Amino acid sequence: MSWLQFEMTLGNLAAGRVEAALLAAGAHSITFEDAGNTPIYEPDASQSPLWSDTRVIALFPADTDTSAVRAVLLAALKLPHLPPHRTTSLAERDWAREWLKEFKPMRFGKHLWICPTAYAPPDPDAVNILLDPGLAFGTGTHPTTALCLEWLDAAELAHKTVIDYGCGSGILAIAAARLGAHRVRAVDNDPQALAAAHENARRNPTTPPMEISPPEALAAVQADVLLANILAGPLMQLAPRFAGLVKPGGVLVLSGILVAQRNEIQSAYAPWFRFSGGAQREEWLRMDGLRLPASI
Repeated sequence: MSWLQFEMTLGNLAAGRVEAALLAAGAHSITFEDAGNTPIYEPDASQSPLWSDTRVIALFPADTDTSAVRAVLLAALKLPHLPPHRTTSLAERDWAREWLKEFKPMRFGKHLWICPTAYAPPDPDAVNILLDPGLAFGTGTHPTTALCLEWLDAAELAHKTVIDYGCGSGILAIAAARLGAHRVRAVDNDPQALAAAHENARRNPTTPPMEISPPEALAAVQADVLLANILAGPLMQLAPRFAGLVKPGGVLVLSGILVAQRNEIQSAYAPWFRFSGGAQREEWLRMDGLRLPASI
């Protein structure tokens, strides 16, 4: 099956009105995307902000009459003419996997390689993780994940209990297990992430097997290391939870943090952790903390 793709700049038009008009014209899917370069990080949960320069993309069946679509939009939006727009033919593809064409084997630190399942590991003697992220976050291509993988590659994990909180694809948990951790727990509240983590764990068996669960099923455990590659907002909310999961003297590795959010993170964790290390890549930080004794 092929599709007709309709793209239009939003300009001053209200996104809701445009979406309703496109649905009335027969669109099967509608996406709003940044037409410039103005990313939005951590919007308020009650808001659905758009960019200052927004493009709307709608997919219609291939035999759709484009003149009829334009007529519906003009009438619904009460416009004399539409903003800049175009229509193109689009062949059916596996959209969830399309971007993986650019996902190549990558090395992190001295020993660790992340390899798409379509590739043979470049260094058979290295620690190789075969990864298909599915619909879950975590391939190593994003700076926040790369910073965590580099930390794991350099860490001494033998005999350690490790928690990967917000595991996504399971990439950090699998890396910890393959790099020698004694016990690894992978935790996420997204069912798609848990499914991806289970599948990737199957491809990369470890002894003992890593344990995968939603947060509410996480058994009481005092971890030597807890990694959380999420975003600053959830990380601040989870500070007391992480304090209960990391043993005194244990290590906390946080990522998904913008440089401007460093002080907020430090304040949220100050009662339980002291941060003394980390790394930066582009505008993202990794912050490494030490769990204080319970009496402090």
